[in-house]
This record gives sequence, C-alpha cells and structure tokens, in this order.
Amino acid sequence: MHVLLISAFLSGTVSIVSAVLADTFLSQHIPLAGSFAGLQFSQNPGVTFGVAFAPTLQMTLIAVALVAVAWMSLKAHKTAERVAYGLILGGGLANIIDRLRDGLVTDYFQIGSFPVFNVADSCITVGVGILFMEFLLKRKG
Repeated sequence: MHVLLISAFLSGTVSIVSAVLADTFLSQHIPLAGSFAGLQFSQNPGVTFGVAFAPTLQMTLIAVALVAVAWMSLKAHKTAERVAYGLILGGGLANIIDRLRDGLVTDYFQIGSFPVFNVADSCITVGVGILFMEFLLKRKG
C-alpha cells in the first residue's frame, strides 16, 4: 500500500506543480524538437482529448471513475499494479485540483498533431499501460 500512496503523491505533486508553472510562465510556444514537439499552453474544458460534458455530469463521471480506480487498487498485489494505480489516482486528482481553480485543465505538451496534454495525463496513460501489460502477462502465464 505504501508504494501506491507514494506513487499517487509523487505523480499528483509533480502534475500540480507543472500545471501551475505552465499557467504562470508559459505564454508562447517553446519548440523542443523543431515544430514536432514543444511546450504549448492550452486549457481544456473537457475530459480526455477535449471531449466535454455538462459540468455536473463531467465532475460526477470523473469522481465515479476515481472511486472505482481507488476500489480496484485495494485488490492490487504486485508492486507494478500498485505503482500503476498510484499513477492513475495521482494524475486524476491533480487534474481535478487543476480544474477546481478555474474550471479548466492546463495542458502544455505538444507532440505532432496529437492533442496537447499534461503530466497528469501522462501519469494516467502510463498507469493504464502498466495495468494492461500486467493483464496480458497474467493471461499468457
């Protein structure tokens, strides 16, 4: 359980701090790999890839998803699963905290034509990827 809490705390903290820094200092596109990748300030009113629902429904769906993930994390036995659930919970909570400030999530990583995203989104994606790999390994073994 400690690994899960540490993972959630670190991913949430880094996500929140990076969003505040982007809100404060990122005013123009900063290329990191030419025009392919860079830092680009963007605000997202929706959930994933800018898909938006009515505000109350959106917050309810996010809360239900986080509660479900928290509940599933209680059944995690492997360290990798605990880390994965921690990443998902930390990233999800960070995006909620960011949204509470102004109703929007701050995004700032631009890669190709992919929608602009943030550290919290990356944590959630990596966490889901780890869980998927664990699922595949269980099925194979």
